[in-house]
Formats: sequence, structure tokens, C-alpha cells
Amino acid sequence: MARVIMIQGTMSGVGKSFLVAGLCRIMKRDGYRVAPFKSQNMALNSFITKEGLEMGRAQVMQAEAAGIDPLVCMNPILLKPTNHIGSQVIVNGHTLGNMSAREYFAYKRKLIPDIVQAFHKLEKMADIIVIEGAGSPAEINLRENDIVNMGMAKLVNAPVLLVGDIDRGGVFAQLLGTLMLLQEEERRRVEGLIINKFRGDASLLDSGIEILEQRGGIPVRAVLPYMEINLEDEDSLTERFDKKTQGRIDIAVIRYPRISNFTDFNVFEQIEEASVRYVTSAAKLGRPDLIFLPGSKNTMGDLKWMRQNGLEEAVKKLVGEIPICGICGGYQMLGEQLLDPEGLESGGSMDGMGLLPVVTKLQCEKVRRQVRGVIGRTEGIFSVFSGLDFEGYEIHMGTSIRNNGGEGREGKKEWEITEKSVFMTGNNPNVYGTYIHGIFDKGAIASALLGALAKAKGITMKFGICEDYKSFKEKQYDRLADMLSEYLNMEEIYGILREASVR
Repeated sequence: MARVIMIQGTMSGVGKSFLVAGLCRIMKRDGYRVAPFKSQNMALNSFITKEGLEMGRAQVMQAEAAGIDPLVCMNPILLKPTNHIGSQVIVNGHTLGNMSAREYFAYKRKLIPDIVQAFHKLEKMADIIVIEGAGSPAEINLRENDIVNMGMAKLVNAPVLLVGDIDRGGVFAQLLGTLMLLQEEERRRVEGLIINKFRGDASLLDSGIEILEQRGGIPVRAVLPYMEINLEDEDSLTERFDKKTQGRIDIAVIRYPRISNFTDFNVFEQIEEASVRYVTSAAKLGRPDLIFLPGSKNTMGDLKWMRQNGLEEAVKKLVGEIPICGICGGYQMLGEQLLDPEGLESGGSMDGMGLLPVVTKLQCEKVRRQVRGVIGRTEGIFSVFSGLDFEGYEIHMGTSIRNNGGEGREGKKEWEITEKSVFMTGNNPNVYGTYIHGIFDKGAIASALLGALAKAKGITMKFGICEDYKSFKEKQYDRLADMLSEYLNMEEIYGILREASVR
């Protein structure tokens, strides 16, 4: 059986995902077969495995750090919020349905067999499993039926490292308060505390750490510095939306309330001469060099939001002046009409932005697949993609049909399925739609796009050929592991693993 260790946090955003990824890379380099696991993840950024199954991207990132293919058994339950009180529930990569928070709270214990089965499947292929918790184990109103924090630790007899975030302040209260709210059996599982994201002279913490250890009865295993690592973070608490950059190529991404899979644009953030801005109002849109309409977990609701706050009109005013590209839900918005006969989102129908000649019908069955091939002939500024190899994945619940503009035998409009089109275009110059996530991750495609935008702007760029995003991430995983290795005593970590395995 695999040895296990679990990383829990005092709250969301303390750095659990990065710490799991870093441990996975360190253990991989130490010669172990290591794998990540998170029983339940709540995120709008998801991924499709080779088997066509959907999982959270945090565990994909951790699997990459471990040097293995992402498998849905690493994240058996994925919750994708559809509104403020409900989520789409995905179990073992398949959509179970939509549930309110209260419905899911009452239902989730029925998923324990799925969690255990997924964990045992992972055990067969790993020496060590690094488990990530969610939020905080001290949410006492959620202790009953817990399946992701101490409930998960109990299921697999995992020792726990508890992480607090000093960058937000109050780290001693975070850690000690969490320990005080745990039950005695739960406290006994905590083998160490970690203070994360510290800036400055760590010796200034000595007196506080001494008191923390006295009152909590648990040693502080490490004080980790604030690390500038460019990897995917939890979508709900990402700092990407607020970053201010000054690249000469200005890329604007519309940030609607249910934005999903904005990882599509991470590739551009590694390029110094490009900037990525996430825009929430017409006043902040300006005149960028490129506008992206990203994926959405509620396409009709987010289009309505754009319509109400003036962003739709602001985008449409720029048609013909700059390129506009919709991905997945953004592609659906650019079409003529959205139909929802099953009531999966808002129900009924609504007009799209009318910039692409497609009609989208939302359906219960989700399209989930990885895709690769060669980009065919493309018009406008995206013509630089013609003939380039691509790969990516699709996740969508709609079927899009293209209006060919002609009349059929019965006087009806002629339509054709557009699912496999790499980039859909229409009569408007430089308006594009695609269902393929991750299509810009290849360095040749990102380079071609930025070069074309620079040429259109009349400037010369210095970046040359962009690095593939996959290669860039590999270097980030190594940087993360190198930095963690300086501050974590891995002999202590391995000792905790050995002791737990003989309990």
C-alpha cells in the first residue's frame, strides 16, 4: 500500500495546491512513484483526460509536477458552481447533475464509496500519495459528513501538515484557532505546522513560534518564503485578475461572473512584451490589441451580464478594428442564438451577439475529449495559424450549428455542425470562435499570434519563438521544488510517512 501524507490549510488560498505540487516534484526527484489526490475540488477550471473524463486542473498541475499523466481518480469529485447556491456535480469524470448546496450537503456521504475506490486505484500505482484538503478543517458546521479534510484523513489514516498564510496576517491565530476547533482525535493527526508566504527576516517569528508550539503542542516544521512561481492557482482566489502589467501587446479577457478555464491565457503571461488584462466593465476595456471571450459555466447568464453592463456593446463597437476570439462559452455567445430547451442554465432562448453565423443548443450530454491535428486555412489575422499543429481539449454542453446562408430543399436555412472546426469565422473580419481549450499553449501558435498582432500594430517584438507552455511549467515545478527543499526538512517528512505507515 502507498504511504500517504495530507496537506490541510487554515483557510482557502494558503498555498495547499502549490505545496502538494512541490512535494510531488521533490519526491519524484528522490526516486519515488508519487501521485496527488483531492477527494473533492470546487473549481471552474477543469481538464479532460485522455479517457475523456473531467477533473480539476489543480490535480492536473500536481500530476505534471509528479511526472505522471493526470487521471480522474486523483480528483473523483469536482463541483463546478453554476450560481451562488448551486453547482454541477461531477463524479469520476461524469456529470451527475446540478445540486443546491443544501442538496449536496445531504447527498455527499453517498459518494464515499467512489472516493475510496478512486483512492485504492491510485494506491496501486504509487509509492506515496500526497493528499490535498479543501478550505479549512475547522469549519465546524461542515464537520458532519466531511469527505475532504479530517474525514478524508480518517478514511485513509493520513498524517496531516497544517498550513497557515502569514501574508494575509494573523497566522498564529489561524493555526492555533484551527487546532482549538479540532476534535482530539483530529488534533492527533496533525504532525506539523507550516507558516507559508513569509516576507523578511524569519528570525522575527521565533518568539511567536515558541508560544504557538507551547499552546498548540505541535511543532512548526517550516517557515516558507513568499514564492514568485508562475503556476496555475485555485481559480476562485487567483491573483491573476488583479495583476497590472505593461506589455506592448495588450490582451483583454472579459471576466464575467462565471468565467471558466482562464488557464487558456496563462501562456501569454510568461511573455514579457505581452500583457493580459481581465476586464469587468466597458470603461476598462479601452482599445486592446485582442479581445478574448473565455469559457463560462453559465453562458446565457454571463452574456446577460455583459449586455446589462455595456461590455457587449463595447466589444461590438471594436469589430473590424481588432481581432475578437471566443473560446467555448465565449464562442457560443458570439453566435446568433442560444437555445436552452432543457433548462440547463436560464431556460428558453436568447439572442447571441450576432458576430458568428452559428446557433447553439444546450444539451444534457457534455462533450469531453482531447483533440489534436493541423489547423486548416484560416482567414484574417489568424491566418498565421494555417498549417500549424495544435492540441487541446473540449468541455461543453452545447452543440453549435453553422448557418451556411443558403436555402435547403424545403426552403429552410442550410446548417452544418461546427463541433470540429478549429476556428469558426463569419462575415465580420477577425472574429473567431473555437471549442478547443489550451490551443495557444504551443509556443509556435502563441508566437505566431503575438507576431501578427505586433505587425498589425506596426511594432517589432523581441521575444522570438515562445517557449511551449508545457516546457515553461516544467521549469516552474523545478523552481518550486528547489525552493521548498531549502526550507522543508524532507527527512522529517519521510519520517512522518514511515511512522504513519506502521500505526
